[in-house]
Amino acid sequence: MMMLEKEKMKIKAKLFRGFADPTRLAILESLRDGEKTVTEIVQETEQSQSNVSNHLSCLLECGLLKNRRQGKNIHYSIRNAKVKELLEDSDIVISEVYKEIFECIRYEE
Repeated sequence: MMMLEKEKMKIKAKLFRGFADPTRLAILESLRDGEKTVTEIVQETEQSQSNVSNHLSCLLECGLLKNRRQGKNIHYSIRNAKVKELLEDSDIVISEVYKEIFECIRYEE
């Protein structure tokens, strides 16, 4: 594998790590249908505010989310429409191979 390909795989692995954590994934899923405040995300994901804030920072730094301030509130949204498409495509894949994923013991929590 050429060096360029290795670097590309490292970047791709980093992208998928953003989706690999259940809390980060819950945040992304929460934002699929539009912009939300931290309070709304906390309520939807049923996670603590500090946990959500830490994961939001990670998702922002990795370029998956963007934010904007409006008064005292910060509103978060998915930065790129392709991220939403990836989430939608993952639903399709899961529906097609659910049994195999469910039975896979290599990636247990």
